[in-house]
Amino acid sequence: MSLTRVYLGLGSNIERDTHLCAGLDALAGFLEDMHCSPVFESQPVGIKSGPFLNLVVSGLTALPLMELDRRLKFIEADNGRYAPERKGLPLDIDVLLYAEQVGNFDGLVLPRAEILKNAFVLWPLSLIASDRVHPGVGKTFRQLWSEAEIDQVLAPFAFEWRGQQLTPVGAELARDER
Repeated sequence: MSLTRVYLGLGSNIERDTHLCAGLDALAGFLEDMHCSPVFESQPVGIKSGPFLNLVVSGLTALPLMELDRRLKFIEADNGRYAPERKGLPLDIDVLLYAEQVGNFDGLVLPRAEILKNAFVLWPLSLIASDRVHPGVGKTFRQLWSEAEIDQVLAPFAFEWRGQQLTPVGAELARDER
């Protein structure tokens, strides 16, 4: 069985801790060698709502890309993402990278454009995959973050999942390190 390294972006702005933990629990059920970035709080981009919590997750999967995307949609649905009466975004999970694939796969464009546009994607990705090269740009995520000129307010957020503190407290997450 061949395993593929994937990077996923997670976000929530409703019962944020509950929905992110539920999403992480679901992902842990089928991702191997799963690693989580620190969690960040950010202001919404493109919608009017309360602040979001965001993180990036890396893991190995045997699922083909479209099956992985389908599974993520089920996890989102289980957390109320598509409920008609919802007010906000309970859980959003996006495929950021699937191995080194580049292109449009049945409407799923990889690498995801938000990587280069949103600090709440690029900063955690630069922490979890600092030396990995963006397959479309040819620079490491550490380089991309250090060169980024993204004007978004973002702050590390204390977050615990399964008894593990995901966001270290201290200067190691200071944005000034760029």
